Amino acid sequence: MTEPTHYSPAAKSYAEALFELASERQQSLEQIRDELNDLKQIIDANPLFGQFLADPAITRSQRTEVLERAIRGRVTPLTANFLGLLNRKGRMGLLTQVAEAYKDLLDKKFGNIEVEVTVAQRLDDGQVEQVRQQVSRALSKNAIVHQSVDDSIIGGMVLRVEDRLIDASVRSQLQSIRHKILAGRPKAAAWTPDAAA
Repeated sequence: MTEPTHYSPAAKSYAEALFELASERQQSLEQIRDELNDLKQIIDANPLFGQFLADPAITRSQRTEVLERAIRGRVTPLTANFLGLLNRKGRMGLLTQVAEAYKDLLDKKFGNIEVEVTVAQRLDDGQVEQVRQQVSRALSKNAIVHQSVDDSIIGGMVLRVEDRLIDASVRSQLQSIRHKILAGRPKAAAWTPDAAA
């Protein structure tokens, strides 16, 4: 699960405009989110590509040529037109922020919340769905579960929901029991002359 990104008011405005347009045209809001996220991941994995897109010394036509090769057949016409607009306005440097802002708008619309689940052994699809349903009910939101494995927790699971951490791991329970045992251990009686008598 990615950490929340702070995006600029300009990025939010572009994301809102794209979101509204997609809604009006009855485009798949999720598909556009996925397309933007794919582009964001490419930029995150290739910082030089991100710098190229944002560099004001690169001409619009140079960027257009590279962009068209990168996205040809991979994005909807609406996303392609949107990228063309960002390019014309010299705002390609905002693309990763726009992707985050758009995702947040979609999450808000559908009541989605991302949950990072850490387990000792990978859960199968049925178990992930059980976790998703339980967390969704508890939070009254649609949980989107991301699973990671850490065998040091021994068993149970650790849930991270936004900035909250719920540690229901066996490791945590064992540590808690250990602290209780140590806290409840009788202290050595202080020696007094009466006790020696």
